[in-house]
Amino acid sequence: MKIAASIQAVRGLSASRRRALFDIALAVATAVVEVGLLFNDSTQPVPLPIVVTALSGVALLFRRRFPVTVIAVTVATSAVLVAAGFSPGGAPVVVAVWSLAEARDRRVSLAVLAPVVVFLQVESISSPVPPIGAWMLGVYMQTRRRYVRAVEERAATLEREREQLDLIAAQRERTAIARELHDIVAHSVTVMLIGVRGARDVLATEPDVAARTLARVETTAEQSLTELRRILVLLRGLDAPGTRPQPSLADLDDLVAGYGAAGLPVEVEIVGDRRELPSGVELSAYRIVEEALTNALKHARATMVTVSLRFGGSDLEVRVRDDGTGNGEAGPSGHGLVGMRERVAVLGGELEAGPAPEGGFQVAARLPVGEGA
Repeated sequence: MKIAASIQAVRGLSASRRRALFDIALAVATAVVEVGLLFNDSTQPVPLPIVVTALSGVALLFRRRFPVTVIAVTVATSAVLVAAGFSPGGAPVVVAVWSLAEARDRRVSLAVLAPVVVFLQVESISSPVPPIGAWMLGVYMQTRRRYVRAVEERAATLEREREQLDLIAAQRERTAIARELHDIVAHSVTVMLIGVRGARDVLATEPDVAARTLARVETTAEQSLTELRRILVLLRGLDAPGTRPQPSLADLDDLVAGYGAAGLPVEVEIVGDRRELPSGVELSAYRIVEEALTNALKHARATMVTVSLRFGGSDLEVRVRDDGTGNGEAGPSGHGLVGMRERVAVLGGELEAGPAPEGGFQVAARLPVGEGA
């Protein structure tokens, strides 16, 4: 029980304190072994070899910081003992060789090992086997320590990279959500605002027209709520029934009709064979048209907008041109063009927005759809 308690107490110490305790225990044990080897033939112990051996043990306490110096001290103490007529066992020298091989570069430790082995052999202190074996053990421990450190550093690097990838993914997700929210809110609020203003203007003179306009506003509001619920469902990771699917080019006619009802005539031109495209392309094309129409209605004071879809072999070209006076700048808080550019960039396409050659403002996007899509 006492031994187990002692082991548990040692484990509770910090790494530096455990190393210090180990070094003290190793120095004491080495000195004791060396004294035992000196007087193993029943020779009466005398102070000189004990003091010299104790000095080599004290030197071993510094083996981690000054391994080469410790080698020199242990070799010198062994030479003193031989000169005094004693026969040291070379235990401090062997421990010092092991410490040097563990702490220093292999070429340095090998360069020190050679003269140490020759000294021990010439002075009949030890055969080459113990110091060479100690050196090999030290080299192995150094190699293993470096390997473990490299594995730990690699694991830490991978963890940092994983955290960075998580942050990037989260940022992309937030950007995508912001785009969706902007597209829904900007479009719906603009259409509802224009509708409410129109209904207010004709409420006294044409109540039937005002009622129909308010009904369309109500429909737009319900659709916007459905869209917002869909985004909330996606955020929660749920798959709730009754949510509206993401819009596509199949919903373009309804979109155009809504803006026409709000007082913005829109003409749609289709060039090429209209076909089903990847869902990401369909959604992006729809949102680009929606944003361009919203800007034309809010900022350009346009009287006519032309939406052109050109289906090519591997591209879909989307062009929205109005005859208004807008310049595409919605103010410092506008996110429409930014959102369109982000959508196009995700698909690897191109977007141009600026004054049209014929006058007005136009948005032109090229969306890759792949060969044979």
